[in-house]
Formats: sequence, structure tokens, C-alpha cells
Amino acid sequence: MSANQTDKLWRWLIAITVTFACCVTLILLVFSTPGELSIEQQLQYRNQGLTTIAIAFLGLGMVINAYYTAKRVDAIHKSAIASEKNLEINLQNAKLSQDRLISDRLMAAIAQLGHDKIETRTSSIYVLERIAQDFPQEHWTIMEILTAFVRENACIRDAENREEDSPTYLSQYKNNERRIQPEESPKLRRDIQAALTVIGRRNSQQDDENRKLDLRHTDLRRADLLGTDLQRSDLRGSDLRGADLRSCYLSEANLENVKLASCVLYEANLSKANLQGANLQGANLNRADLYGANLRGANLVGASLRAANLQGANLYKANLQQASLKVANLTGAKLFLANLQGAKLGKANLYLCGLIGANLNGANLNGANLCGANLNAAKLENTEILFADFTEASLTETDLHKANLMGANLQRANLYQTNLTYANLVGANLADADFYDVKLEGAILTGAKNLASQQIRMAIGDRTTRLPDNIEVPIHWPKSS
Repeated sequence: MSANQTDKLWRWLIAITVTFACCVTLILLVFSTPGELSIEQQLQYRNQGLTTIAIAFLGLGMVINAYYTAKRVDAIHKSAIASEKNLEINLQNAKLSQDRLISDRLMAAIAQLGHDKIETRTSSIYVLERIAQDFPQEHWTIMEILTAFVRENACIRDAENREEDSPTYLSQYKNNERRIQPEESPKLRRDIQAALTVIGRRNSQQDDENRKLDLRHTDLRRADLLGTDLQRSDLRGSDLRGADLRSCYLSEANLENVKLASCVLYEANLSKANLQGANLQGANLNRADLYGANLRGANLVGASLRAANLQGANLYKANLQQASLKVANLTGAKLFLANLQGAKLGKANLYLCGLIGANLNGANLNGANLCGANLNAAKLENTEILFADFTEASLTETDLHKANLMGANLQRANLYQTNLTYANLVGANLADADFYDVKLEGAILTGAKNLASQQIRMAIGDRTTRLPDNIEVPIHWPKSS
């Protein structure tokens, strides 16, 4: 018997002894009535004594009942604590068993990734996917394992070495000249494709917020990435030429210096992606979302960007020669010093677009919205700009030599020192346009709307300038040579 239990027993013995003594005293007091009292008073005295004894015993019973109730509650509480501890131990044991099971399955699958047979490697990739789905705590670890597998087995340096060691060439004739070019690369290895598929269809909500999928410097030519989720992934320096990236989610991905020539990026989400210096020559970006994307110095020669969203995109010094941007949204885009020679921008939205120093020679801007755009020092020689809207646009020192501006809206446009020699302005709206030092030699302004004589007097023309019938040739204009 412990010391604590002994103390409790002594306390109870003392309490019972005291209670018994009190009860005996009360009984003696009740039955020892004073002799001088009458019989009626004695009966009354005894009744009061009995009532007092009954109350005392009732109180004693309540105390004893309360004690045993407390004891039962204490026992139940101790039992609950014991059960809780047992449950905690069971949970810990279950977790240890689960961890061992996960570890065993994980190690077995990882070991199979190095197997000689491609079928075994592929099946191990799908086993890893199932583990990631069943045990979310292992999700990011498995994604890192799979990305490491891709980097190890599709290293771009290894691919370059293979091409250098055993090149295969095809002969091609163009313009009666024989040209040699490398043969089309084979499709991606099945196990690498499987790893990319698993990575692309993962639950991105379980990704580590402070980390990114690392697929840098990988050879992913002709990969099938249709509808995959590669948001915030790091693909710097990778080769994705000819890959199928339709509806691919690449938001905030780092694609700096990536090779995406001839890629299919139809309806892909590239919002806020970094595509600086990327090669997108001949790529299909129709209806792609490039909102706020960084395309500084990107190669987009011959790329198709029909109805693409390039709102707020940075295209500084980008090469967009012969690119198709019909109906594209370029609101607020930065196209400073961009090369847009021969580009198709019909009905494109270039509202508040920055085109300072851009080369648009031979481009097609028919029906384009250029309201508030900045085209200072831009080159638009021989450009088709029929019915385009230049309201409040800035065209300071812009070269529009032989440009076709038929029906264009140049209301309140700034044309300071603009070169409009031999330009076609038939039916153009020139209300409140600034014509100071505008070169109009050989320009056609017949049928121009809202053109005032004061505007013409500020311009520089000659007798070859064709003015509306209601405006006379300024006397200070020289005769044509």
C-alpha cells in the first residue's frame, strides 16, 4: 500500500469516528430530557431532536454519496486518460507502420527507376504517382524525384553530344539551292513522356509554395504536354521544339532562352511567364494568354498569335517579322524597338501600346485600334493601315512614306515632323491633328475629312501634294522638282 493510499485511509477513519461521535452525542441529548419539563414539552423536545438527527444523517448520506460520485467521476476521468494514451500510442504505431509502408513502397519504386527495361521504369513512375495521391505528405518529394529523373535522362547536353557524334541529315532544295538540315528529332522516350504526364496532371494545390518544378536544360522535343499543368515551373534553357503544348498551363513559368520553335501553344496560359530571349519561331500561339508576359528579345518570326492576349506584355526588341497578330489584344503592350516587318495586325487592339522606334515596314494594320498609342520614330513605310483608329496617338517623327492610310481616323493625333510623303490619306479623318512640319510631298489628301487650311499651312508640301478641293495650296510651298 502506497503512502498516498495510507493517508487517505487515515483521513476516512478520522472522519467516520468524528461523525459517529457527533451522532451518539445528538442521540444522548435527545433522549436525556430535563426533568422540570412537562410531558408535552418533553415530547416536543424529543421530536425536535429526532428531526435534527434525521437531518444530520441525511446530510451525512449526501456527503457520502457526493464522495462516491466524485470517486466514480475520477475513475472515469482516469479511464478516459488511459484510453486516450492508448489511442495515441495506437496512432503512433499506425503512423510508424504507415511510414514504414510508404518508405518501403517509395524505395522500391525509386529502385525500379534505374531498371534496364523501359516497361519497368514506366510502371514505377505510375506507382510513384499513386503514392503521391494516397499520401499527400509525399507529394512534393515525388515530384522532385520525377523532375530529377527527367533532367537525368533528357539532359540537353547529352542530346547535343549525340547529334554531334552521329548526325543524320536530309537534303532539301529551295530556290534551286541544295540545303542540308538535320532530320526531325525522334519522339520522346516513353518513360520520360510518362514522367512528364504524371508531373503535368498532379494536384498543384499540394505544391510547395516556395519551390518550383525544376526542368532546366532538358531535351523535351516533340513532347506531348497537351493540357498539362506546369505553372511556376523552371524550364530555362530547355528544348521544346515541336512539342504539343495546347491548353498547357504555364502561368508564371520561367521559359528564359527556351527553344519553342514550331511549338503548338494554342490556348496555352502563359500569363506573367518569363519568355525573355525565347525562340518561338513559327510557333502556334493562337488564342494564347500572354497577359503581362516578358518577351524581351524573343524570336517570334512567322509565329501565329491570332486572337492572343498580349495585354501589358513586354516585347522590347522582340522579332515579330511576318508574324500574324490579327485580332490580338495588345493593350498597353511594350513594343519598343520591336521588329514587326510584314506582320499582320489587322483589327488588332493596340490601345495605349508603346511602339517607339518599332519597325512596321510592310506590315498590315487595317482596322487596327491605335488610340493613344505611342508610335514616335516608328517605321511604317509601305504599311497598310486602312480604316485604322489613331485617335490621340503620338506619331512624332514617324516614317509613313507610301503608307496607305485610307479612311484612317487621325483625330487629335500628334503628327509633328511625321513623314507622310506619297502616303494615301483619302477619306482620312484629320480633325485637330497636329500637322506642324509634317512632310506631305506627293501625299494624297483628296476626300480627307475635317482638314483645315491652317493645318496645311503648318505642313511641308509641294505642288505634287494632292489636297481636297476646298483647300488651296499654300503659296510658300515649293514647286515639285
